[in-house]
Amino acid sequence: MSDVAENNATHPNETPKNVFDFGAFVGDLIVEEDASSDDISLEGLQQELEECKNDDVVANILSKGIKLREYTKGVENNLRQVELDSIQDYIKESDNLVSLHDQIRDCDSILSQMETLLSGFQVEIGSISSDIKILQEKSMDMGLKLKNRKVAESKLAKFVEDIIVPPRMVDIIVDGEVNDEYLRTLDILSKKLKFVEVDPMVKASKALKDVQPELEKLRQKAVSKVFDFIVQKLQALRKPKTNIQILQQNVLLKYKYVISFLKEHSKEVYNEVRAAYIDTMNKVLSAHFRAYIQALEKLQLDIATSNDMIGVETRSTSLFSRGREPLKNRSAVFALGERLNILKEIDQPALIPHIAEASSLKYPYEVLFRSLHKLLMDTATSEYLFCDEFFGEESVFYEIFAGPFAVIDEHFNSILPNCYDAIGLMLMIRIIHQHQLIMSRRRIPCLDSYLDKVNISLWPRFKMIFDMHLSSLRNANFKLLWEDDIHPHYVMRRYAEFTASLIHLNVEYGDGQLELNMERLRMAVDDLLMKLAKMFSKPKLQIVFLINNYDMTIAVLKEAGPEGGKIQLHFEDLLKSNTGLFVEELLVEHFSDLIKFVKTRASEDPNASSERPITVAEVEPLVKDFASRWKAAIELMHKDVITSFSNFLCGMEILRAALTQLLLYYTRLSDFIKRIDGGTALNKDLVSISSIMYEIRKYSRTF
Repeated sequence: MSDVAENNATHPNETPKNVFDFGAFVGDLIVEEDASSDDISLEGLQQELEECKNDDVVANILSKGIKLREYTKGVENNLRQVELDSIQDYIKESDNLVSLHDQIRDCDSILSQMETLLSGFQVEIGSISSDIKILQEKSMDMGLKLKNRKVAESKLAKFVEDIIVPPRMVDIIVDGEVNDEYLRTLDILSKKLKFVEVDPMVKASKALKDVQPELEKLRQKAVSKVFDFIVQKLQALRKPKTNIQILQQNVLLKYKYVISFLKEHSKEVYNEVRAAYIDTMNKVLSAHFRAYIQALEKLQLDIATSNDMIGVETRSTSLFSRGREPLKNRSAVFALGERLNILKEIDQPALIPHIAEASSLKYPYEVLFRSLHKLLMDTATSEYLFCDEFFGEESVFYEIFAGPFAVIDEHFNSILPNCYDAIGLMLMIRIIHQHQLIMSRRRIPCLDSYLDKVNISLWPRFKMIFDMHLSSLRNANFKLLWEDDIHPHYVMRRYAEFTASLIHLNVEYGDGQLELNMERLRMAVDDLLMKLAKMFSKPKLQIVFLINNYDMTIAVLKEAGPEGGKIQLHFEDLLKSNTGLFVEELLVEHFSDLIKFVKTRASEDPNASSERPITVAEVEPLVKDFASRWKAAIELMHKDVITSFSNFLCGMEILRAALTQLLLYYTRLSDFIKRIDGGTALNKDLVSISSIMYEIRKYSRTF
């Protein structure tokens, strides 16, 4: 408080807003000093005053200006009055308080009784809990016993069910027909037989002694009955015109469980059924394939004989040896032609022989070969899938098809040694490859070894025939082969067609060995062609003969495919080099003096000192000779080219090359004349370059 008074004294003229002046209202406080005054601390008084200044009561007291001491006395008086009033009220309510005390005491007595009663309940509940625990343990024990009894009951019931032989089952097995119900009953019998055979506990049971003889009788009866049934169904396969696939799928597969039953419960009878089916199908399929092959043989068209080699002279082939082969089929010996279509029809249905025979159709052997193997693939696929599903054994298929394979091998071994058709052999090799891909896509491996064997037998025969063609070229008598004709030789055409056919058949396969053999053939035909060319007396005719043959060969190779490979490039190089030789021969024939001069003297410098300088008089005859007959000479060259070359386009290209070369020679001559002293005097006789160019363009338009 003294701090407050001091603060007010320090700032007499300042009265802060919202701050009460306690000194004005309270006045001087006189504090009585006593022995404990030293212990009184006014610390925190200011903070308490700040907290109380917003109190409504304190603010009301201060606002009325009441002295603190007076207000304190008034409060004390009020408290004494309230105390007296309270005493009076207590005295008035004393009876009620006594009554309340009695009631509380009575309640306390009642609560004590309740406590005793509840304690008794608690004891009883404890004993009940103990009883419940005992009952729970008994219940768990009874539940475990019940579970064990149920397990024992189920096992016993299953044992009884598995071991007993119901009368209905006996009736069906003994007297019933083999149908769906019979198969279901057969399955039940199979389970019972397995049950008594496998479980060691069953073997030790007394019940087995009563049941086992009955089960054995039923097994024997079932085996006998289903054996007779299956054998009867198998006999239907032997009937003529029976659709084997339909019978297998719609009849036999319905009873495939019979085979499983026999395999498990009567191995000997199963082996009899298996052997009976194998024997039946072996004979049936062998007969079918033998009949089909005999029908196909009537449709065979002979293409080639041992005399149909590239280098064989046509006049050496007897007309009588060709009696059975139409002349129109002779081209098929070396050319592929429409025979290639067989590879596009690889998955078409097999030929129906009697329809083809009725139409008087004949086919190359590769068509019959594809048809036979198409039938083999389809039959083998169907039989393989059936055997796998019906018997569950792949070996059954191979035992069945031992017969058909032998029939086909016998036929093939009789055909192959007499086959001299190299194109047909290569087509058969490609057919086998396509058939292998088809079987691979079907995921049927049963023909893998057979197709490999056929492929292995085809390649040596093809190599043998190819070597015969090669030998015919190497050992050919070129004097007999030679004909006084500059047009393409028939031996070269054979070679071109034969090579083009093999190239076409090798496009998708890239067989390096075949390419190597074709290179050997190319070298042999090159050698023979050069020998034939040398038979002509004039070099020009030799060159024309070579150009015609090279051009024809390139044309045939291009027809086979856009990519002729190394062989085509080889002949293109030969054609180019021989074309250059022919151009020189043609120009020398008509302009020999001009060309000789240009080659020997035109490169000299006329102004240089030399023993014999070139004069106008020496050049003038050349110029006048050319000017007088150059058009006529070109016309003769044109006629010569037209008559010499079989291919008009090739001839026109050669003529154009010759005229271009002539223009180059004459241009060199003209340039040389301009450098000679007095050479201008010959300008009137020189033919203008534009005139020669015009003639060249005229023949180019003809081209």
